[in-house]
Amino acid sequence: MSHAVTLPERGLFDAWRAAARIAISHRIAPEEIEWTEGGGTESGGLFAASPLPDAIGPHKAMVPQAFVKLAGSVIWHSAPERLSALYRALWRIDRRDGDPLSQADPLGRRLALMAKSVGRDIHKMHAFVRFRELPSEGRRRFVAWFEPEHDTLEPGSAFFARRFADMDWIIATPRLTARFEAGRLSFHPGGARPDLPEDGSEHLWATYFANIFNPARVKLDAMRAEMPKKYWKNLPETRLIPDMLKDAEARVERMRAAATTLPRPGAAAVSTRYRGTMPAAPDLPATLEEARAAAMQCRRCGLCEAATQTVWGEGTPTAPLMIVGEQPGDREDLEGRPFIGPAGQVLRGAMAEVGIDPASAWLTNAVKHFKFAPRGKQRLHQRPDRQETLHCRWWLGLELALIRPGLVVALGATAAFALTGNDAPLAPRRGRIETGPNGGPVLITWHPSAILRQRDRAAAARLRGALAQDLARAARLCGLAPGQSNATSLRGT
Repeated sequence: MSHAVTLPERGLFDAWRAAARIAISHRIAPEEIEWTEGGGTESGGLFAASPLPDAIGPHKAMVPQAFVKLAGSVIWHSAPERLSALYRALWRIDRRDGDPLSQADPLGRRLALMAKSVGRDIHKMHAFVRFRELPSEGRRRFVAWFEPEHDTLEPGSAFFARRFADMDWIIATPRLTARFEAGRLSFHPGGARPDLPEDGSEHLWATYFANIFNPARVKLDAMRAEMPKKYWKNLPETRLIPDMLKDAEARVERMRAAATTLPRPGAAAVSTRYRGTMPAAPDLPATLEEARAAAMQCRRCGLCEAATQTVWGEGTPTAPLMIVGEQPGDREDLEGRPFIGPAGQVLRGAMAEVGIDPASAWLTNAVKHFKFAPRGKQRLHQRPDRQETLHCRWWLGLELALIRPGLVVALGATAAFALTGNDAPLAPRRGRIETGPNGGPVLITWHPSAILRQRDRAAAARLRGALAQDLARAARLCGLAPGQSNATSLRGT
């Protein structure tokens, strides 16, 4: 017995999937099914085909997700045989007859090429649909005509619904029409190309297209590969291409002539300009003031090129306690002082809670320049890598040698690595005292920024309590706790 399956033009994938599930559950072989779509009629006569059963059969087929994904793409191809080819692949998967998903298999290769062609067609639609505005009151209305190679309007329209959700639009094709009105996407029969109104914005687009055209980079084969000529008749900018190509050689000569100019004043990097006015630094600074002046000219790594300035430590030059963080933040970079941003406020608050006056300690960072990634008007913190930390370790060692603190508190993993050379996980080390590069003690604790990153209030409170506890211990060891004298039992001689 043969069966006929007629699928609708809209919602094709869901309809094919439902029919294929019924057919495979009754173990109906591929050669026993005739697939048609779009209102095709079943053959009549003595040997008329029967419809599929109404209900799912006893056999349960298991198919990999890769096949569902492949079918969801191939189904939109224009080749009529893709419906039967997909069911044939499903039949073979269920019977474990080879691997029809492999491109080494002839059927798998054919399906993969179909899926690739569909994906390329959707990409071209997203790139080459050109809307024209219609007269309207209220929400703006637009219309476009497109001639896809495959039946890709339905899967490709979701892109436009997301991107142009605040306006109404129509995309018409020969087979189907997509309408997006009041936030709702619907599909209707296609037809002939409608009469599209003139749109003033097309003139603006053409002017922009002509001005961004770079005649020195013209590669005709590559251009035709990315913008096939079959799409040109519906693209307003393509009418400009012949004249632009004709004038390309002359424009290249004009560009060459215009290129022989001096750079504008102020084109040099900021860091290059301000360093040019600074006196040369000594090879080995003997005082903190000399060390700070030398650090302002630091070029040990590339961080100096984007940062506003070097952020040197501050506090008491003879402090028994040094607190070392990771690097300056955005505000520290702009103002040139350590720990004055959000993380610094957390640290200073914890210090005040345990009775440590910031002026009685030395506050600094393992890395002296701000590392960031620009995002619009914001500069987002980026953690210094291992080499950047090692390059800046020279300055940290100089601070340790000149201040000679009795105890150093390392805030976070970067500071702990710079001070101890140990890059093991921080959590099991927190609260412990390790040995620093000068043989002195280093107390490991959390960085205040870890507290700020916590979304769970209870977790943030636990981290802040641990930080305060470690700072209180540091204060006792250095004699900075309330009611104690400035003992120096941990200071080197």
